[in-house]
Amino acid sequence: MDLNDTLVFVRVAQAGGFSAAARLLGMPVSTLSVRVSRLEQRLGVTLLQRTTRRLRLTEAGQAYLRQAARGLEEILQAEAQIDAGKHEAQGLLRLTLPIDMGDEQLLGILSAYRARHPGVSVELVFSDARLDLVEQGLDLALRAGELADSSLVARRIGQARWAPFAHPDYLKRAPPLRQPKDLAHHATLCFSPLGRDSWTLMRGKARATVPLRSAFAANDMRMIRQLALDAQGVALLPDYVCRREMSHGQLVSLLPGWHARTDPIHLVYPGQRFVPAKLRHFIDETVPALSALFSIPSHLEK
Repeated sequence: MDLNDTLVFVRVAQAGGFSAAARLLGMPVSTLSVRVSRLEQRLGVTLLQRTTRRLRLTEAGQAYLRQAARGLEEILQAEAQIDAGKHEAQGLLRLTLPIDMGDEQLLGILSAYRARHPGVSVELVFSDARLDLVEQGLDLALRAGELADSSLVARRIGQARWAPFAHPDYLKRAPPLRQPKDLAHHATLCFSPLGRDSWTLMRGKARATVPLRSAFAANDMRMIRQLALDAQGVALLPDYVCRREMSHGQLVSLLPGWHARTDPIHLVYPGQRFVPAKLRHFIDETVPALSALFSIPSHLEK
């Protein structure tokens, strides 16, 4: 089936003749006549009755025109929408990210993107599971940690350094904490995937493994962070989840330069030949701000 034949028939019928349609389409009258004849042959009916003086739609032609014109209009609208979408960001952008990454700074970055592209709506899917982007209909993901080999395109945007933090009220009543071995005398708040019996800290080539007196352990980092805010002890947390509290004096970074591990943070999305404008603009415009958000603060580099 050649939809071009249908398009020619519709334009001839709407223009009221082959000559007018030929001028509209920029095609020879003979070409239009061949295409309409080919369409009639395929359908097995006469659509147009032609004379030297006039052109008239048959009953079959009238019925076909009603349906074909509507269908072609929808196709043309769809193509126009697709063409606009190649240049203008629009539609739904679905981003998945770990639960702990949702903070006001990230939301500020997303809001700024939406302000520039009001035709785009953003859906955030928070999950600590590494969702299948294609299967789940997701446009891209923010992921912390090493990536497995896959067909996804990955762009490294920063890193998260796990370091010790505590509330000032806890530090007022706790023993001095000047070097890693002093952690053995502190109540520690352990994110269990990083260990609850000991922590291994690094600074340059130096390493120190410290036995812990664990006050609380949990596999939920948000709970560990809240316990630290409640002045319950020292917590090992990624720096990006503590920025706001540090700026407000609610958490203090301890043992400058010492850290447990550093996780790379990537923006990943499915590889595709034609990247939608909404995704292309998001990547181009937000990567600098995301890189700043997930950079290691200077005080942790000391």
